[in-house]
Amino acid sequence: MALVVAQEVPASSSMAVPHGPAGVGEARHRMREQLRTGGLPDAVIDDAVLILSELLSNACKHGRPLGDALAGDGDVRAAWRVDPAGRLTVEVTDGGGPTRPAPATPSVTAHGGRGLNIITALADDWGVRDDARGEVTVWVVVDDATHDPDAGLRRDRFPARVTSPSVSRIPPMPGREFADAFDDLD
Repeated sequence: MALVVAQEVPASSSMAVPHGPAGVGEARHRMREQLRTGGLPDAVIDDAVLILSELLSNACKHGRPLGDALAGDGDVRAAWRVDPAGRLTVEVTDGGGPTRPAPATPSVTAHGGRGLNIITALADDWGVRDDARGEVTVWVVVDDATHDPDAGLRRDRFPARVTSPSVSRIPPMPGREFADAFDDLD
């Protein structure tokens, strides 16, 4: 089945995202629509959209825009692709920064610093690639069908560690999924 899914999803997608919060919602919405149209499982799509959000936020907070633009005036690059085996790879490339991306150990009261830990919990694998121009790409592999136990925690164990308060049932909005509402926040 993974091969069928991989053939239905566009081979790859890449977009320039403004260096800052302005384009994050558009990138999430575009990714969600392309992957949904391609028939990927909702769990993979939800994980990929969250991962894309975290990567873009990190790129805008810690990295420079691509090229010669001043901070906030350029773009970062978001890309995703499904390989022939059905694995989804999400990448965000920025102009590099003063530190190398690495998971942090934030205090309980810290307002941030959990993004790469969330990615580790959701991903089958992830890493950082540098190039000669100083660009930094953080890549993440999400695969619903396979798992390397050495690659990190699995998303099926993630809900057991993260709980949320119960919410009353919200009536559905015609033509919109619950997660689509979050794409419009940025």
